[in-house]
Amino acid sequence: MSLELSQIATLSILYLSLLFCAAWLTDKGWIPRSITRHPLVYVLSLGVYTSAWAFYGAVGIAHEYGFVFLAYYLGICGAFLLAPVLLSPLLRITREYQLSSLADLFAFRFRSSMAGTLTTVIMLFALLPLVAMQIQAVADSIHILSNEGSQEELAFSFCVIIILFTMAFGTRRISSHEKHHGLVVSIAIESAVKLIAMLVVGGMILFQVFDGPKDLQNWLITNQAPLETLRLSLDDGPWRTMLLIFFAAAIVMPDMFHMAFTENQKPRNLGTASWAFPLYLLLMSLPIPLLLWGGVKLQTATSPEYFVLGIGLDIGAPWLSLLTYLGAMSAASGLIIVTTLALSAMVVNHLILPVFQPDTNINIYRWLSWTKRILIAAMIFASYGFYRMLSSDHSLAPLVIVAFVACLQFLPGVLSTIYWPHANRYGFCAGLIAGSSIWFVTMFLPLVLGTEVLAFFTDSIFFLQADWHWSALISLTANIAALLAVSLATELSSEEKHAAEVCSIQSLGRPSRQSLKAQSPREFQEHLTGPLGAYTAQREVSQALYDLGMSLDENRPYALRRLRDRIEANLSGLMGPSVARDIINRYLPYEDESSGVADINFVENQIEDYQHRLTGLALELDNLRRYHRQTLQHLPMAICSLGEDGEVMMWNQAMEEVTGIPGSTTVGSYLGSLQAPWNTMLSHFEDNKVRSREKQQIKIDGQQRWFNLHKASIEGDGTVIMLEDQTEPQMLEQKLIHSERLASIGQLAAGVAHEIGNPVTGVDCLAQELRDYSQSQDAREIADQILEQTKRIGKILHSLVSFAHTGQASEQMTVESVSLYRCTDEAIALLSLHQDTRGIRYINNCHMDYLVSGDIQKLTQVLINLLSNARDASPNNAVVTVNTIPWEHSITLEVTDQGSGISEENQKRLFEPFFTTKGAGKGTGLGLALVYSIIEEHFGTISVRSPVNEGDQGGTCISISLPRHMAELKSSTRRETEGNLVG
Repeated sequence: MSLELSQIATLSILYLSLLFCAAWLTDKGWIPRSITRHPLVYVLSLGVYTSAWAFYGAVGIAHEYGFVFLAYYLGICGAFLLAPVLLSPLLRITREYQLSSLADLFAFRFRSSMAGTLTTVIMLFALLPLVAMQIQAVADSIHILSNEGSQEELAFSFCVIIILFTMAFGTRRISSHEKHHGLVVSIAIESAVKLIAMLVVGGMILFQVFDGPKDLQNWLITNQAPLETLRLSLDDGPWRTMLLIFFAAAIVMPDMFHMAFTENQKPRNLGTASWAFPLYLLLMSLPIPLLLWGGVKLQTATSPEYFVLGIGLDIGAPWLSLLTYLGAMSAASGLIIVTTLALSAMVVNHLILPVFQPDTNINIYRWLSWTKRILIAAMIFASYGFYRMLSSDHSLAPLVIVAFVACLQFLPGVLSTIYWPHANRYGFCAGLIAGSSIWFVTMFLPLVLGTEVLAFFTDSIFFLQADWHWSALISLTANIAALLAVSLATELSSEEKHAAEVCSIQSLGRPSRQSLKAQSPREFQEHLTGPLGAYTAQREVSQALYDLGMSLDENRPYALRRLRDRIEANLSGLMGPSVARDIINRYLPYEDESSGVADINFVENQIEDYQHRLTGLALELDNLRRYHRQTLQHLPMAICSLGEDGEVMMWNQAMEEVTGIPGSTTVGSYLGSLQAPWNTMLSHFEDNKVRSREKQQIKIDGQQRWFNLHKASIEGDGTVIMLEDQTEPQMLEQKLIHSERLASIGQLAAGVAHEIGNPVTGVDCLAQELRDYSQSQDAREIADQILEQTKRIGKILHSLVSFAHTGQASEQMTVESVSLYRCTDEAIALLSLHQDTRGIRYINNCHMDYLVSGDIQKLTQVLINLLSNARDASPNNAVVTVNTIPWEHSITLEVTDQGSGISEENQKRLFEPFFTTKGAGKGTGLGLALVYSIIEEHFGTISVRSPVNEGDQGGTCISISLPRHMAELKSSTRRETEGNLVG
């Protein structure tokens, strides 16, 4: 029973179109990111490893070697079980430095374009048999199912279709951050289809061919022959060698490297894959013995490799064979797409770009895209040509074995990358050439030309070709021996040492702190325009700035070094590490390549990334480092540390508070680039030989501040500068000096007041004479006014002398009925005589009938002081208001201004002697202290409320509460009683 070729072709195209639609929808963002980035999708995408050989070749190996077929699954499972020490370090390197292939990894690690070129060339030869096997498997499958058309024509048609879909899958968008999210989802769907197909076939064989597990057991008991092969001792044959080559496949095969590292979107997905992918492989391997036994029982006419197709036809279930074909075709197409996509990038980066640079006037991204498309087509057609060179009845297993043994030659290089920093480019290339040469002569040539053509070689070739596992072991041994011998005999270059430290799992690296000739991202763009073109340079610099969260105005040396490294990493993903390094070193060079000390900030960032992997003593040392750093960060004293070149290495929290400059924008810059006045003060002190400087005065936001500066030199690492803010102690010292000066002035003023008393007495006597003897009424009135004012002068002088001597006002006080309205009116009249009124208006809203008990002269003096302060605090053309509020036994007088208000801290000290908020020479600090003393004498209270206006947080209201005069109190009570009686 057979199927029609048109049906198979239509089904194949529809299936591939479905995968393309899934990829297209993913890239458009129509499939939620929670699905496309799920760990399960990543695990299934690794199923690209199970190529068509998992459907066909594994059964053939089981037929020939028995349980040795499990090496195909167990080998790579071992690699994933060792993910923390094998795969995770590689993932860290490839993600950080944008290495998209094995050739990129070697070119980066050994700082050699030759390493990348050699890897690419050998990989091209190695994967010809593997891709050819996929083509042969699909062509043979179609021929078996339809029995129509020649296998060569079927293979060619499949190649054309797969070329179109590969171009659509992988070369639609080219960028330095190239991720094929749609491709990953499509490969995951393919892997799910493969698993379903294998499990369905296995179930059908178990229940249709054998009628259940019990019948299968009975059949195996009565038919011992099928078990003989499976019972072969694993000590015989290629068991260990197959485990080794399939173990290496996890990291050296281009398809696995691409899916495991390049397309990894979340590093933690690798942890899930370390157990989930082996589980997937276990499920894929379970049906293999069933396929073998089912084909033997049914005596299927196909070879053991194609039992999976023949069984469905034998039991009359063509749909089963068709499902199996879809699974196999899915496996073959997935491997071809990913492999050729990875190889095309390797060829561009390591064979084409090193010798040919595209014109900068064209779109480099479009040029790369079309170049990769042409290369993909060329590689698939080359694989088709290789398939045509082989005989049509060639089995699949040798093709896979030859390819995997060739890729095994890269394993020593990978292991030395992460575990042996002493390996160098010469050792790597020597080992790769030695091992690959043996592989080429003993395995590749016999596969292509046949042993008859090679009869002129020694018999050892026939021995190695027949027992391929010996060829694999000998070539690997020669590879390792050459790598060790040459690496030990030659020295590493400085670039190799740095790359080895970066890649080594036991080292964090200490990159040097050097200055770049380009001083801003804009200069980066200008310098890169030459090799990349204006559009590409602008796009790559912008992408690097976005990756690092920096702005286009960034100018810190540390930030610029990070930007340079990020641009190199991004260009490495676009053009390969060798070309990227050449461009960056040439167009973004350091000022002095030979100078520079360790970049502590970079090392600390690496330690932070590495911290979760530290254990034992290393973890304790890191905890100690963190403790000391936190101590410095939270120390109350402002501290900053500088490198020998003046670059800021640390800027603690106290320094941030003192200077107002955040550490995030300061660390990595030079002192001279700080904002004024800190740049001048710190730079001059750092350059000066003195170790400390007392009371360094600077002006910040118009205010004077004082600092003590200290510094300590750290040999070989730079300088530590400490700042002590002495502003408050200095202000207190100045206020104390001012207070002492005012006290002296106060005593002097008391003496002067005593001396003034004599002429005032004379004026008083003359005024009395004028009043008694003058005949003019006007003169007598003037004389009365003079006497009234001299009396006030006398009382003021007496109070001043008494306050200067005893610290309080005179105990003698005249108690009488005082009208607050009159006192306010007189105070306003006196203040209005001042020439500089600044347009201040005084509003007297005091009630004329409200009387208090007290000394009218002293209360007038209180109002003069309060109104004077209100005038000084108010802006031009403001209004000062005086109100009275009656209470049962007291009257409250409020003086309200429209000034800026008084802080809570100053309100607490407002009535202290010599405390003033006015500038030097503008206030003595005695006015409110005298007011407070007078109010206490009157048994009153005084309070301050500020701000008055909640909107602008301005204005001050000073409230004075004084006892009501007894007569006014009785009159008020009588009025209230009469009002009640009338009511």
